[in-house]
Amino acid sequence: MNDNTKAVLEGGPDDLPERIVDLSTPGGDLKIPFRGGYEHFKATSRQQETAEGALPVYEWWERTELPG
Repeated sequence: MNDNTKAVLEGGPDDLPERIVDLSTPGGDLKIPFRGGYEHFKATSRQQETAEGALPVYEWWERTELPG
């Protein structure tokens, strides 16, 4: 099973609540709101087997803070 509407998140904060997330645009960057900022993930060429099938892996690359 290959479900390109979800992705596996790799890296970033250890306490990120979800590691399998919905994708609005497969292949594009992901921006996950977390603790007053955003965790940014980029698509890789890898896939990972999960309980939901083989999913694309997105790797953490930076965090941005929200003003305020």
